[in-house]
Parts: sequence; structure tokens; C-alpha cells
Amino acid sequence: MRKRNAFTLIELLVVISVIALLMAILLPTLQRVRSQAKSVACQANLRQWGTILALYLEDNHGRFPHTMGRWLIGQSLRGKRSRALRGRDIKDILCCPMAVRPQEEREDPNDLRLYDNTFRAWEGTYHDVTFRSSYGFNQHLLDGQVGNYDPNHVTATPVFSLRGRANIPVLLDSTRPEGLAHDGFWWPPRSQGRTIMVWPFCINRHNGHVNGLFLDWSVRKIGLKELWTLKWHDEFDTTGPWTKAGGVQPEDWPQWMRRFKDY
Repeated sequence: MRKRNAFTLIELLVVISVIALLMAILLPTLQRVRSQAKSVACQANLRQWGTILALYLEDNHGRFPHTMGRWLIGQSLRGKRSRALRGRDIKDILCCPMAVRPQEEREDPNDLRLYDNTFRAWEGTYHDVTFRSSYGFNQHLLDGQVGNYDPNHVTATPVFSLRGRANIPVLLDSTRPEGLAHDGFWWPPRSQGRTIMVWPFCINRHNGHVNGLFLDWSVRKIGLKELWTLKWHDEFDTTGPWTKAGGVQPEDWPQWMRRFKDY
């Protein structure tokens, strides 16, 4: 009798098991590479914003307008072109690739539950134009508000006169258009993704980091705990109680942040 060559059931199961094992090993690596590629694309978006904002400041004596994000985006989407926006279409750089979907809508306006918006974009309206973005401005820079924010006392200091611009954040991954870091409103979120309204930057969007644009127009990753060491405004203490220099202990951080690098 002629012998037939064929897989036995045992051999077939072994092959399937090997394939499943390889997939289990490779999938996390592929997901990590994909996330890294999106982080690089996010930084590229912020570099383009740096070019736009640098031109804007040159034309406006080193001062940002109030609600810079809404104004700049609205001007572009409505077809108006200042020198900073001439020849540019900012629709493709409004969102970090990790956060392009809109935030969850609340059927009940009185619903006070906190949603995880780490990977969600905020939506806004400029006159009759609705747009979506996942970056937010350092509000202390808007309208020259370089000090500890006081709505009744707005300075008119041009940002180019500020020192240490490499440590002054301008635009970061965010769950809101703008954010503040003044006394009483810059503690770490107790739960991951549950940012408070005035401090929307502490989100785990890039594996323990967010991406940020600084006032010297450099772009880099920022560790979540590093946020407390940045110079948000002239009066901000970069060695405050949430820094290593200020004596923070690992157990002081919320559970979800304890594994991240200390600064």
C-alpha cells in the first residue's frame, strides 16, 4: 500500500499553538510600535503649531489673544488668513492621533459623573463653526497672564520678555482648550483620566507622558509627574510639594501614578 503524507491531529494542534503563541508575543510589540508612531505624529503636529504661533507673536508684539485656541482655529476654519495661517490648513493638526474621537456626551446636563477622556478630543464652537481638538493652551500666557491667574488683574507682559522659555509650556495634550496651574487647582487627579476642569493636562496619553510645545518652540515628551516642575507662570514654584525637591513621597501620589518616573 502507498503511504500518504498528511498532518496528524496532534501535529495540527501543535502548529496552531505555536501560531497563537507567536501572536501573543508579537501583538503587544506591534501595539507599542503603533503607539510610538502616533506619539511621533503628535509631536510633528505640535512643531507645526510652534511655527504658526511664532509667526502670530511676531505680528502681535509677543502677545497671545484671550482664548487663543478658539480664536486661531476659528480664524482658519472660517477661511481667514493672517500671516501665521497663510497657506496652512490646520484641520489635520487639531488632534493628537491618540485622541480623535469626541468626548462622551451626557444625556442629563446634571450628570456629574467623571468620564475618562484620556483618549478623547474636546469640541468647541467659534461663532457658527464647530471644531474638535485634543490640545490645550497654558492659559497663563493668554492675554499676558504670566502671573498666578487673577481675572481682575491681567498684565500685558510680552511673552518674549520671559526668561527660561525652554521650561514654559505653551500647548500640550489636553482634555480641554485651556488649563491653569495656580494655587489650589494643580493637585494630581485621583483617578486615571479624571482630570479636573482647570487642570486638564495630567493624562496618560503616551505611556506615562504627554507631548508639549514650549515657548522656545521646542517639542518633547513630558513625564506626568514632571508637569509640576514646569514654569507655568512667573510665580509658579517648580520645587513645590509635588516634586522630589519639595519632599513628595511615592505614596503621596494617586495609585495610578506611582509607577511613573519621579521628578
